[in-house]
Amino acid sequence: MIKKTTAAILYETNSDLVIENVDVAAPGPKEVFVQMGAAGVCHSDVHVISGQAQQLMPCVLGHEGAGLVTSIGDDVSRVSVGDHVVLSWLPYCENCYQCIRGKTHLCKAFQTPVGNGTLLDGSCRFSNKHGPIRQLGSLGCWSENVVVSEVCCVPVNKSIPFEIAALLGCAVTTGVGAVLNRAKVQKGETVVVIGAGGVGLSVVMAAKLQGASQIICIDKNRSMRNLAIELGATDFLVASQDADISKKLIELTDVGADHVFEAVGKRELQSDAIDYCCSGGTVTFVGLDSEDATINLKTTAITRAEKTISGSIYGSACTHRDFALYGEKFLEGKLPIDLMVNRRYQLREINIALSDMLEGKPGRGVIVFDH
Repeated sequence: MIKKTTAAILYETNSDLVIENVDVAAPGPKEVFVQMGAAGVCHSDVHVISGQAQQLMPCVLGHEGAGLVTSIGDDVSRVSVGDHVVLSWLPYCENCYQCIRGKTHLCKAFQTPVGNGTLLDGSCRFSNKHGPIRQLGSLGCWSENVVVSEVCCVPVNKSIPFEIAALLGCAVTTGVGAVLNRAKVQKGETVVVIGAGGVGLSVVMAAKLQGASQIICIDKNRSMRNLAIELGATDFLVASQDADISKKLIELTDVGADHVFEAVGKRELQSDAIDYCCSGGTVTFVGLDSEDATINLKTTAITRAEKTISGSIYGSACTHRDFALYGEKFLEGKLPIDLMVNRRYQLREINIALSDMLEGKPGRGVIVFDH
């Protein structure tokens, strides 16, 4: 049965999203109908709007969200009607080389449909009178209702508010997982975080959770300072004012940081991250630059200093384990995700929400759905 839903649609790059009523089909086999509760506003969506990230259109944007399962298709076993679920934009097959060895975040089985903005069978569930409408990351969270593949749904504790659960779908998992799963920060180590957006602030929270002795956050925007400190940063440096960041970091740490996380996705900042790292330390690239981005490496210096450089996609997470785990950490008061949520919008205000984010307003903006 086809239902009507209101969604935010991108028809062409560098344009405002259009709010309109569209059709959403009933869930097919191994598919789930989700009534959205909340959806985050993320820079990755801006990359699609600007054309930095390619996406077929028209497309319902939004890839960070949570909601209520209201109906399911045939052969669904992971979720039930009434479940609260966080949506994942990185489904996995469980059968490939990466999945078998526990690295489900590296599964490539569904890379094509996710990249094309379809469900896993290559078809679309949104449509209007002009034809099919794609859904970003196989999700399309900026819609009152969505149909998604079962493997994209992760049940979480119903005590977690939707606006908190939504952030587990991208920013929190990306940042927290980079600390816990990839860099494996230990108690007493020093951490530098470049970027105080949603991902960078999640790195800060996780570093505090792990007992880091110093957590130094760097951002060009001074207005990010108070929230970064509240979430656990011990120091905050303004990139535009503290011209010699490397010198300042030596003053603070003596030798540089044990762990440096680049959470912006800019090649020049990635180069800086390597310089900020102490001998024997690790550098983790969390942010995404353009596909053709490159940096120059002083390889002999890296070898002599035994620096480790790695990437982390989606927090190196197993989503069906980590979404629930991080949600429980929130309920225990160990990951204060609620402090990040300081701007709430209706779906019709999505373009305002995007503008506020681009202006550099602190914290995370969230679309809240009233049903």
